[in-house]
Amino acid sequence: MCGIVGYLGPQNPKDVIISGLKKLEYRGYDSAGVAILDGGKTKRVRAQGKLKNLEEKLTSEKFDGRIGIGHTRWATHGKPSERNAHPHQVRGINLVHNGIIENYLEIREELLAQGAEITSDTDSELVAHLIANEVEVTKDLFKAVEGVLQKIRGAFSILVMWEQDPDRLVAFKDGPPLVVGIGEKEMFVASDVQALIQYTKKFVYLDDREIVSIKGADVQFFSANGFPIQKKVVELNWNPEMVEKQGYAHYMLKEIYEQPRAVAAAIEPHVNPENFSVALKNVGFGGQPVQKLEELDSKADWAKTQEVFKNIDRVFIIACGTSNYAGMVGKYLIEQLAKVPVECDIASEFRYRNPVIPPRSLVMTISQSGETADTLAAIRMAKELGATTLSICNVRNSTIDREAHGHLYMNSGPEIGVASTKAFTSTMAVLNCFAISLARARGAMNEATEKELVKSLLAVPSQMEGVLAYDKYFEEAASGLKLFRGFLYMGRGTSFPIAMEGALKLKELAYMHAEGYAAGEMKHGPLALIDERMAIVMVAPTDHLYEKTISNLEEARARGGKVISIGTGENEKLRAISEYYLAIPKAHWTVESILTVIPLQLMSYHLACNLGYDVDQPRNLAKSVTVE
Repeated sequence: MCGIVGYLGPQNPKDVIISGLKKLEYRGYDSAGVAILDGGKTKRVRAQGKLKNLEEKLTSEKFDGRIGIGHTRWATHGKPSERNAHPHQVRGINLVHNGIIENYLEIREELLAQGAEITSDTDSELVAHLIANEVEVTKDLFKAVEGVLQKIRGAFSILVMWEQDPDRLVAFKDGPPLVVGIGEKEMFVASDVQALIQYTKKFVYLDDREIVSIKGADVQFFSANGFPIQKKVVELNWNPEMVEKQGYAHYMLKEIYEQPRAVAAAIEPHVNPENFSVALKNVGFGGQPVQKLEELDSKADWAKTQEVFKNIDRVFIIACGTSNYAGMVGKYLIEQLAKVPVECDIASEFRYRNPVIPPRSLVMTISQSGETADTLAAIRMAKELGATTLSICNVRNSTIDREAHGHLYMNSGPEIGVASTKAFTSTMAVLNCFAISLARARGAMNEATEKELVKSLLAVPSQMEGVLAYDKYFEEAASGLKLFRGFLYMGRGTSFPIAMEGALKLKELAYMHAEGYAAGEMKHGPLALIDERMAIVMVAPTDHLYEKTISNLEEARARGGKVISIGTGENEKLRAISEYYLAIPKAHWTVESILTVIPLQLMSYHLACNLGYDVDQPRNLAKSVTVE
């Protein structure tokens, strides 16, 4: 998502920062800006849209300083605009921020009560105000940051500079990645080594709640309470394959980390962040060839799509494997939001059970490759039976995409790892857009609810970056987790298909026994499996089914099961009854599944790595199943 680049050294900061930001464009963004020292003051230049807009503004700008920070922003709090673009300036403090500040409302109220002049709609500017207040007292940027770190909650990486200390950068994080690059008499800070690899191969990766203070060519690292700590300098000697993997050990891990960007790309064509509405773009129900979708009249196409939606009485979702579990999440979304009955079918069963497809049915197929043999056969059967068809694919012009009447796209980019990750979360994001659109077209949802759901959806990519912090946690825990003889994954509501997807990932990657169940089914058989060597993975966000889920969890725990739980925020009750507790940010129920699946992906990945297995190409499996 948002990209951060900072520079301190003899080169032109403008050139280094813009070059680094270009390397981070893959993360997605809607505005950009820089703040660079010039004549003892910081000159700030920002622009809405792509980097080329910022570059045009910077063409005639010259800077005499040797320090600067830059940023590419993906809007969460506040619409995409120059006003909301980073860096933020408050009384000599310049700040860039990646992530989300969860307690921003209380901070905003406190600052307004103090008479602060807040000039943007962002949560990020509030942190700049807090640091500016602190530095007026401490006269020390590091001490100011140390104090503010105790006051903010959320998932964030932040880089700060201060006009009165013009040779210093201070950065800190809790969640989204941040790396320090060490050069010859120059220092760098960025969200990703990709931004800096052309300048240095020596890096230090910040861990959560650590602070780095860079003064000239001197760099010091501290814990959140200000104690100096030693950090390992990692030297990257990338070969061509590693460059393609962007430094990750495996394609799968890279693709797990690409999920915030993939989800953003999935919803971007359909969501209007100005008025928080959804209009599915270029679905193509009008009968245009798929290769001409980009030439469609979007308004006319959306009108045709709404006409189709108004005449739908039933939805069938047909898919295989991971795509089937995404479809099951879609069932909950569509039925609860649009009030249309939904049947989910495994494609290989659907085509052989002589299905009854009533008139006014929409058959939706989901396939990452667009070539899955059983799913392709299902869509052909549905068309023969007279149904309107809609595909969700990741590959444009694939066979399923070409054969469907309507078309939606995951937009997650190439997925190399056989076990799907970013295509799964992208599909759930697209299904959110579909469910909202269907509900609005049929008059089942008002405008206020649509705005609430779209705001939740737009916030998800930043929230995902915070959840990715569990990577290190599972890397350390893997050696203990692999000793369990089996794993039972459970959940209720949308967490039920997430439990099944988590179990599938463990089977695919670590070749361990794992089963996914609806939590309410536990006493109908699975309870017999539970003992002290069985791990219970409970997906239990704080929703309307939370209390019932906790009751099921207590039953499993009473029989000796070791609990790994995923809940909302600092849930002390869940933490107390769990061997391992993982907190996700508070989110609307419609998007919780996009967050809860990430820890399950990371757990499977690290267990497989610890066992020495090939996570990118698991045994006996293929990426695209093109034969029955």
